[in-house]
Amino acid sequence: NNDTEVITPGWLEEMVMYAQQKRVGCVGAKLLYPDDTIQHAGVCFSTWSPSHFFINYPRDNHGYFNLIDCQRNLSAVTAACMMVRRDVFEEVGGFDEKLAVAYNDVDFCLKVRAHDLLVVYTPEVELYHYESLSRGEEDDAQKRRRYYGEWAQMLSRWSDFFADGDPYYTPQLQRTLPNCCYYRF
Repeated sequence: NNDTEVITPGWLEEMVMYAQQKRVGCVGAKLLYPDDTIQHAGVCFSTWSPSHFFINYPRDNHGYFNLIDCQRNLSAVTAACMMVRRDVFEEVGGFDEKLAVAYNDVDFCLKVRAHDLLVVYTPEVELYHYESLSRGEEDDAQKRRRYYGEWAQMLSRWSDFFADGDPYYTPQLQRTLPNCCYYRF
């Protein structure tokens, strides 16, 4: 995105290390807010909505079982910083333009997973993400209508996924917001 700032030297090489593997569909990075709290360490799915793992945790927090610092497979990562091979992008049909702002990355990742490819998160790549800096907040009725319309499309399109549950999120932990993505008992 145009609202990110790279922190990690050698970040492209690190992401290519995963993206070049045949079973990997896309790779996402660890994103931080300007106050050095976590904005994104992967995406998890509660019973009704995708959310970012460990959002607002301090940068130096390692999370439950060190998961913030572990490369791992997930159902989705944010496209604010995502690497994908061209052949994969074309195979899954790219981003859906009907999801103009919200959930286009999540939809893309679920299409990647539907093609039996992996979605990888790597904390070895860090960027600051000045979220919504260039396009603004969802602060008026028109933007909210667009957002809720895109959310409804996601729920409809991936209803089986939402009903079955995220395979990378254990059902033994709380599955309702706000704690669904914090890995707390």
